[in-house]
Amino acid sequence: MKELKLMKGNEALAEAAILAGCDAYFGYPITPQSEVLEYLAQDALERTGMVVLQAESEVAAINMIYGAAGTGKKVMTSSSSPGISLMQEGISYIACAELPCLLVNVVRGGPGLGTIQPSQGDYFQAVKGGGHGDYKLIVLAPSTVQEMVDHVKLGFDLAFKWRNPVMILTDGALGQMMEKVELPVQLSRTTEEPDWATVGKPKTRERNFITSLHIEADKMQEINLHLQKKYREIENQEIRFDKFECDDAEIILVAFGLVARICQKAAQLARQKGIKVGVFRPITLFPYPSNELNKLADKVKGMLTVEMNAGQMVEDVRLSVNGKIPVEFLGRMGGVVPTPEEILHKLEEKFVGEMV
Repeated sequence: MKELKLMKGNEALAEAAILAGCDAYFGYPITPQSEVLEYLAQDALERTGMVVLQAESEVAAINMIYGAAGTGKKVMTSSSSPGISLMQEGISYIACAELPCLLVNVVRGGPGLGTIQPSQGDYFQAVKGGGHGDYKLIVLAPSTVQEMVDHVKLGFDLAFKWRNPVMILTDGALGQMMEKVELPVQLSRTTEEPDWATVGKPKTRERNFITSLHIEADKMQEINLHLQKKYREIENQEIRFDKFECDDAEIILVAFGLVARICQKAAQLARQKGIKVGVFRPITLFPYPSNELNKLADKVKGMLTVEMNAGQMVEDVRLSVNGKIPVEFLGRMGGVVPTPEEILHKLEEKFVGEMV
């Protein structure tokens, strides 16, 4: 039976990891996501046997993830912006080795050490491959505490389906926000060993080797081509998005995560003034729902992309609509959260005069 509770986002995500049958968590504390590690350290081991370890650094944590993922277990880590930056080398290794794992970035304002306030400034890092090489993460962007919960099981499912690291890209506000959540039932930790896992030398097959080092250029190109083919298949099968009041809209607000919720309020305020506004929310940031945005561009007069950064996802929006309509941008940085009123003012400034 599912359970209904009032929980903080970070703690709800941690509880979801336990309930999803996660085998191990390796991480290092950094605000505003430290509650994930703290919550798991309380009783995850006693409840399910889950290993929870505070590593000596983020670099150590991601390499522990690399090793543990190679055994075929459900493993995860979490951090916040600067900490994720320190993990980039290991994430690239994991992507090349095609190992499943769950990564969580509770984004804080930057650049540098910045602030502990919420931001979306890590979009490029998450979606474009923040480390070296031509790799991709599957990236999920929750907009509620409930989705913080739901995306944990979904993230593990996608990671193992595609043998690819998955990132939940959230922010400091959602991590600290308390909302009502419906928790899923407890899943058992699996005892199955994938045929690719490194588990010593089984009696029934040859020993597996996992590496991201391939000296010969032809071999490295072959692996790259295989990875790119897999990413195209992910784009064909795993796109997720949500639409709000888009059926009759003349202007579309495009936003992900927390900002999409603020945009819904802005759309409601606009409709009270007779301006037909809808909201398009990408749930998967990779794969990005480009085709859906392109279809919407045939029906509306313009789009306003709203982000808590200097302008990152807006590039993908403009590529998606391919010049069919104007795409404007509103950004807030450094931990400042946009208000519905300023979003409404911006869309009136950019579009309403042209529509009269």
